[in-house]
Amino acid sequence: MSEFVHLQKVSDLFKLFRLDTNIQHPLIAVIDFSKVDDHVVEATKVSADYYCIIFKNYNKNYIKYGRKIVDFQDGSLICMAPNQVIEMDYDIEVSENMMGWGVFFHPDLIRATPLNDHIQNYNFFSYEISEALHLSEKEKQILYDCVIKIQTELQENIDIHSQAIIVSTLELLLNYCSRFYGRQFITRKSSNNAVVVQIEKILSEYFKRKDISEKGLPTVKHLAEQVNLSPGYLSDLLKKETGRNTQDHIHFYLIEEAKNILLNTNRSVGEIAYSLGFEYPQYFNKLFKKKTGKTPVEFRSMS
Repeated sequence: MSEFVHLQKVSDLFKLFRLDTNIQHPLIAVIDFSKVDDHVVEATKVSADYYCIIFKNYNKNYIKYGRKIVDFQDGSLICMAPNQVIEMDYDIEVSENMMGWGVFFHPDLIRATPLNDHIQNYNFFSYEISEALHLSEKEKQILYDCVIKIQTELQENIDIHSQAIIVSTLELLLNYCSRFYGRQFITRKSSNNAVVVQIEKILSEYFKRKDISEKGLPTVKHLAEQVNLSPGYLSDLLKKETGRNTQDHIHFYLIEEAKNILLNTNRSVGEIAYSLGFEYPQYFNKLFKKKTGKTPVEFRSMS
C-alpha cells in the first residue's frame, strides 16, 4: 500500500528527497535531481501546497496519476498545481544517466505580483500527468537556462530586487512552457483531429437523445472523460484546432439543436429549454441571444 505524503512547506521537499541542503528561500526551491542519490524506497503518493514544474530523464522512473503512467526515460516536463496528487514509484537504480530539475514555488511567492492575477491562465497546471510536455533538445536548454537564472538568484544575498527578478524569471519559464505546449499541439495534429471528430460525434449524438431533460447539458468534464483527457488539455486542444474551446463546442451544438426545434415544432420556448436540459428557461433565452443575436421568439418569427 502506498504511503501518502503531503508537503506543506517548500523545505519539506528536502526531507522527502533526503537532501542535506541549506534552505535558500522559504517560498521557492530549485532541485537538481542528478544530486539526489537516495530515493523514495516505496511507492509514495504525494501532494503539496505549492506549484511544481518538473523535468526528469531517469533510467527507470515512473510517475502515476490516477491509472495512467508516465515514463520519463525520454525526458518530459510535468506541471502540477497545489494539492494535485501523484504517485511516485521508484525502481531504485543509480545511474549516470539520471538527470533533471524541479522548480517548486508556493502561491505566497507571487501573491502580491501581476503573475498572481493570471497564473490561472497557464492551463497546463491542470493537465494530467499523462499529458506531459515532450521537449526538444533546444527547448530543454531554454527552460534550463531559466532554471539556472532562478537558482543563481537564490544563491545571492536577498535584497529589494530579489523577488522581482525571481518572479519575472519564473514567469518567463511559464511563458516558454506555454509556447512549447502550443508547438506540441501542432506536431500532434493528426491525433488531435481524431479527438475533434470524436467530440463532435459525441455532442451530435448527445443532443439527439430523448433524455437530455433528465441528464442535463453535457459538461466539459464529461466530454474529457469520454476521450481520456483532462478538461484543461481538451479545451486547449480544441481551441488550437478549431478556435473554440470545449464549452464553446457544447454551446454550438446546443444552439443548432435549439434552432431545429424552434423552426420545426410549435413547442413553447420554455418547453424547448427544459427538453435541452435547462432548469430555468431564462438561462436558455440569455444564452441563445448571446450566441445568435436574437431571442428564441425573434429567431422563430424570422422563418
